[in-house]
Amino acid sequence: MTASPLPRRGEIWTANLGNPPVRHWVVVVSLDQRNLSDRTESVLVVPLSSSGPEGATVLQLPPGETGLPRPSFVKGHFMQVLAKRALLTPERRILSATRMREVALAIRRSFDPDAPWPGRHPGPQTQDLRKL
Repeated sequence: MTASPLPRRGEIWTANLGNPPVRHWVVVVSLDQRNLSDRTESVLVVPLSSSGPEGATVLQLPPGETGLPRPSFVKGHFMQVLAKRALLTPERRILSATRMREVALAIRRSFDPDAPWPGRHPGPQTQDLRKL
């Protein structure tokens, strides 16, 4: 476990990702029941990127919302399990409940063709699934 405070859903943290570890910003997406548990040694996170076109699984977050120096991109298709000990420091801001619902939908859209996406028309794959 880490000496830092326990993470909460919607918090942005600096974390060590990869092997060898590289410092990276992440947003914690797992539920607080998991995050605050002494019996769970990991959390679910989505890394933040400095680039990326918005799309079904990518959301742009402005600096005023994150407290980070530049726009950041949440890439829901990169959600991962991360050991709590890899979380280094919490950043200044916590994403709102509304924004976290959008993040959760971006994650869902990475594996669910029926997940809501404004402006999207159901494709043949989605329509075929509805016939089952």
